[in-house]
Amino acid sequence: MMQSQSIGAQKNTDFNARHVIEALRSGVPSRAVGEYFSEARPAMMRRVQDRLEKVVETGHSDGMVFTGRYGEGKTHLLNTAFSMAFAENMAVSFVSLGKETPIDKPHQLYPKIIANTYLPGAAQPGFCRKLEDLTKGSNVSGELLAYTAKELETDKLYFLLRAFLGTQEEDERYAFLADLEGDFTTGPLIKRSYRRITGSVARFNQNFSKTKHIYDYFYFISHLFRQLGYNGWVILFDEAELIGGMGKKARAKSYVEMQRFLKPSPRLESVFSLFAFSSSYVEDVIDKKKEFENVEGVFDEDKDALSASHASLHAIENAPELAPLTKEEITQILMSIQDFHGRAYGWHPDVSAESIYAATEAGGYLLRTKIRAAIEFFDQLYQYGAAGRTKITELGKETFEEDDTPDLPNLDEL
Repeated sequence: MMQSQSIGAQKNTDFNARHVIEALRSGVPSRAVGEYFSEARPAMMRRVQDRLEKVVETGHSDGMVFTGRYGEGKTHLLNTAFSMAFAENMAVSFVSLGKETPIDKPHQLYPKIIANTYLPGAAQPGFCRKLEDLTKGSNVSGELLAYTAKELETDKLYFLLRAFLGTQEEDERYAFLADLEGDFTTGPLIKRSYRRITGSVARFNQNFSKTKHIYDYFYFISHLFRQLGYNGWVILFDEAELIGGMGKKARAKSYVEMQRFLKPSPRLESVFSLFAFSSSYVEDVIDKKKEFENVEGVFDEDKDALSASHASLHAIENAPELAPLTKEEITQILMSIQDFHGRAYGWHPDVSAESIYAATEAGGYLLRTKIRAAIEFFDQLYQYGAAGRTKITELGKETFEEDDTPDLPNLDEL
């Protein structure tokens, strides 16, 4: 009965809503979910919004840490920040820290960040197409050349950029673009191209070392985005608590590198960095592993590194925590899911907030399991016209059997 009605309504399917529901069903973080479910935790979102706006207005980079319990919306908040940054016309990078994306090794972190960088409005990552549009004599090209010649520690990027703007060889252009993405090319290739194009010798002020000079690339990309007309660059770090699983020296180095994003050099232009940590990090790592003592042992002869690591540890300790959602906030989210489910599959469910909330109680306290339980609840109503003790009439209205509290079977499998 309901199934045939739903199939007949497929003409009204909203495929954007379908994407949101399927992303929520799978548990895979989604930018679309962050865009449409941003009403929860308004105080935290206001804090992030204020920091973003300040970066845009002043051009000064900034960073912050926040914490949250497992399954309570840290990644969702980062996805919401992603959408907020797009609204501010800022480029966005989104990475999860870990063995493949180690913050203690910034030369390995950089290519991961660049590979996951999105320009405002783009569905796919990447910015090299913007560089391909640059012409040798343009104002932007001239400004970038002047910047790379004077403002960075090494002049490698000056010679690389000048060679890139001058060459018509596809292999060279590809190699130079790949270099900016973190697949660093060799000095001899740059020198050969530069000499052929300009007739002069490229004399580097010092040999470039990716382990020593990688922040030249971070500085350049932040400047590049401003020159391309964007208001800044947002870098989102998810699963930062995985730092706690590293060895003692790697953890200590990670805290130092964190400070480069939390309190960055003035050469990092209009960048906002946001780190998401588990709420248990202080107890499980900082306290149990005696991190303050550990970093003092690692950096006993490096006062700057010690100060930076202490600052990061204090930032984690004092970070604002995502407060557990209230019943009212959870209900608001679940009612939004009803709306999206209806739009996604072209039907019109009309179920009370109390019924939806009751149907998700068996899913436990985690928000993600409540969301999945709600989607299963609506799936069953959509397909069979009933879920637990709740039934749906032809008009999408709910009715109940003996007990007016609907339940959802098999939630222990979530």
